[in-house]
Amino acid sequence: MKFMKKMTAFSIACLMGLTLAGCGGTSSGDDSITVYSRDASSGTREAFEKANDMEGSLTDAAVTVDSNGDMATKVGQDANGFGYVSLSTDFEANNIKALDYEGVTPTEETVLDGSYGMQRPFSYVTRADGDFADDRTQALVEAFIDYLCNSTEGQQVVQSAGGIVDLDKTTPWAELKKNHPIVDEDNSDLTIRTAGSTSVEGTLKAALEAFQAEAGQFQFTMTQSGSSDGYKRVLGDEKDGANAADIGFASRNFEDGEDVSKGLLTGQYCIDAVVAVVSADNDAVTNLTADQIKGIYTGEITTWSELK
Repeated sequence: MKFMKKMTAFSIACLMGLTLAGCGGTSSGDDSITVYSRDASSGTREAFEKANDMEGSLTDAAVTVDSNGDMATKVGQDANGFGYVSLSTDFEANNIKALDYEGVTPTEETVLDGSYGMQRPFSYVTRADGDFADDRTQALVEAFIDYLCNSTEGQQVVQSAGGIVDLDKTTPWAELKKNHPIVDEDNSDLTIRTAGSTSVEGTLKAALEAFQAEAGQFQFTMTQSGSSDGYKRVLGDEKDGANAADIGFASRNFEDGEDVSKGLLTGQYCIDAVVAVVSADNDAVTNLTADQIKGIYTGEITTWSELK
C-alpha cells in the first residue's frame, strides 16, 4: 500500500507538469530554460546562428559567455542550462551531454557524410611572407602547418583531440619533413605564437605539443580569445601589437573583410561540429529541430515543457 501511495504521488506530480527528475523535466524542479550564448566575436556563435536562421535575433535574456570552455562549464553546472559547444569539447569532464539535431546524432561519421547539419571548418592563416620575427621562425611555422594539415601523424593527433579529419588524404611525416630542414635543428630559442578561436584550442595545443618533439623543442604561446582576433593579430590592425601572432585561427570561414590572400599560408586543418548541449543532469530533451532551437534563442520558447 505504501508503494502504491508513492507511485500515485509521483504520477500526480508528472501530470501536473512539475519538473521532477525522471518525469521528463530537470533535476532542479524548475521548468524554465536558461539560455547561454557565445559573444558576438565567436565563430561558434556565427555557425550556430546561421544553421538555425536566427542571426541578430538573440533574446535579451541570454547569458553571454566568452569561450567554448566557459560555455561548457556554465551549462554543466546549470540543470536548466542550454547552450552550444564544439564537438571537440570534453563532454564528460564538463557534465554536459550533446543533443541530436534534426534526428541526427553528432559524430565524426555524420559530419563527414554531411547528414549532421551544424558543422564548420577550423581555419587558419599565417603572417605574410617575410613578416615573421626572422627566417627561422617563418620556416618553422611552414613546417608546423604542413605537419598539422597534411601529415598522417599530425592529423591523427587532431582526430584524437576531437577534430574531424580524412586520414586517407594524408602523408607520413617522414616524407614531408624532407621539405623542412629546420625541424632537424635545435629550435628551443624559437616561439610559435597563435591567436584566434577558442574552439580550436584543444586540437591546436595537442598538435603543437606533438610537433615539439619533431621540431627541435621550440616553444609556443597560445592567445585564443575568439575567431575575430585570428586575422587581426596576424594580418590586421593588431599584427604588431602586444598580442601579435604567427598563426591566426577561426572556427568558421574567414569573412570578406579578412583578406587572407596576404598570408603566407591559409586553409583549414579539420572540420568541427557545433553541438547543442544541456547539463548531463537534464532529462527533458534528447533531440531538437532547427525551429525549436530558434524558438529558444529568440525567446519564443522559455520552458522545457514546450519542447515535448
